[in-house]
Amino acid sequence: MSAELAPLVDAAWADRKLLTDRRHAEAVLATIDGLDRGTLRVAEKLQGVWQVHAWIGRAVVLYFGIAAMKVIEVGPFEFHDKIPLKRGLQAQGVRVVPPGTARYGSFLEPGAILMPGYVNVGARVGAGSMIDTWATVGSCAQIGRGVHLSGGVGIGGVLEPPGARPVIIEDGAFIGSRSIVVEGVVVEEQAVLGANVVLTASTVIIDVTGPQPVETKGRVPARSVVIPGTRLKRFPAGEFGVPCALIIGQRKASTDLKTSLNEALRDFNVAA
Repeated sequence: MSAELAPLVDAAWADRKLLTDRRHAEAVLATIDGLDRGTLRVAEKLQGVWQVHAWIGRAVVLYFGIAAMKVIEVGPFEFHDKIPLKRGLQAQGVRVVPPGTARYGSFLEPGAILMPGYVNVGARVGAGSMIDTWATVGSCAQIGRGVHLSGGVGIGGVLEPPGARPVIIEDGAFIGSRSIVVEGVVVEEQAVLGANVVLTASTVIIDVTGPQPVETKGRVPARSVVIPGTRLKRFPAGEFGVPCALIIGQRKASTDLKTSLNEALRDFNVAA
């Protein structure tokens, strides 16, 4: 499928007039359908490295150009939008609690649970993951299996540039209440973010578990326990505290995931 669709989508991206041609428009529609059914995904891990399929991201953007605005009625609720909601949730083995919303073009694997939160077009949510109340999963974000996004979590989306890496939350991660992860940050397997952690591409992540601090950006290592922090930075007007994230420990590999998570939160006094 990719070999047939990608050239047509890329050509339409380079010349939007081609969207009036049936073949190119149908290629865009087929790509969104593939995202909705889970046969395509914006990013995937190949040989241990996350790779972004830029042409699929382009198709998501182009879809807005050919989809028509229309009124969508769901019981007493009315929407006015270009993209319908997902359908066939029961057959797909997905639980969605009203008024949880998953847009067409997103994919939720069987066993995923969407509380009154939101999953945008192009995003993918793995089996057994929980999108808790008022948590949002932005366009093209990749949420692994067995992930818990706690209440009010904001996972950023990315539409342009289409080749930009989306936010990636790997299998078994726990994202604490009101945390924000944006700008292509990767949270690796089984990592724990405490409440109110904010991670952007420029947020400094400091490992304080050793004798000297170790600074990184854009990636939380597997099984890390992370809390919000501040550090002093000098400006022309004086020295002020700026946000950062602190790695204060690791989940224990000797216990199962549920016990490990509970122990991590207790041992490090992390609010969830």
